[in-house]
Amino acid sequence: MTNNDILRRIRYAFAWNDAKMIAVFGLAEHRVTAEQLSGWLKKEEEPGYQPCSDMELAIFLNGVINEKRGKKEGQQSPPEQRLTNNIIVRKLKIALTLRDDDMLAILALAEVRLSKHELSAFFRRPDHQHYRECHDQVLRGFLKGVALKYRA
Repeated sequence: MTNNDILRRIRYAFAWNDAKMIAVFGLAEHRVTAEQLSGWLKKEEEPGYQPCSDMELAIFLNGVINEKRGKKEGQQSPPEQRLTNNIIVRKLKIALTLRDDDMLAILALAEVRLSKHELSAFFRRPDHQHYRECHDQVLRGFLKGVALKYRA
């Protein structure tokens, strides 16, 4: 999945308009123009498409955390330079205050079946022996489940 696709799916899941998306970036102390956002939300084959970098998506996800949970006191955590699906799922888990059972229920909405052990492996350190990489189909299913649960 591309970062642009993830951005579009999160926007759809929460039914956010352009102004809200720009405000979410602002919550992570990052200024984004309507033109930039428009380029990121276009599909690759559309004119004006601009790729969304890992850092820009990380900033947006930090903004989603601030939007959903409130801004924490003090220094904001710096955005990751390189994102993986595991980090994206972790940030959404934090933003939505989800426990393992909640995540499994969201995945089940999208007909993705995982055990608690498989799910917890996504949140381990990469050097842990039971770490498991979150593949695109799991992330896609999770985002679909989030849309089914949270979209009005």
